[in-house]
Amino acid sequence: MPTRTLADGKGLSSYKRYYLTGTGYAKDHSQVLSVVYEQLHKAGIWLKANPSEAAQLLSPLWGNLDIETVEIANSHRTYQIQPVTHDQLDEQQHIADAFFAAGLLPKAVDAQDVEVWRP
Repeated sequence: MPTRTLADGKGLSSYKRYYLTGTGYAKDHSQVLSVVYEQLHKAGIWLKANPSEAAQLLSPLWGNLDIETVEIANSHRTYQIQPVTHDQLDEQQHIADAFFAAGLLPKAVDAQDVEVWRP
């Protein structure tokens, strides 16, 4: 079946994934977060180095997408993780401002107020 792209997200936002935790947990369990961070880093390297095996593992997690589709999707993704910088929070601020303007947030927020964990 022929398909065509109606719209894409170019220019709207970059694709970033964030791992979130509570401030108290981050302060009390920094060693745990360090281990999780390191394991996510190692897993990301493995996923990119082993695309076929990665696709087989991820397919059931992605609604049983066929392996070839998962491999193609993964070829366009990065699994590199890196600590959040305050500069990266500017994009989150734009999103928060849009949500506030649309009435989805009860009050304006300042993304720079977020505490950022460092490995």
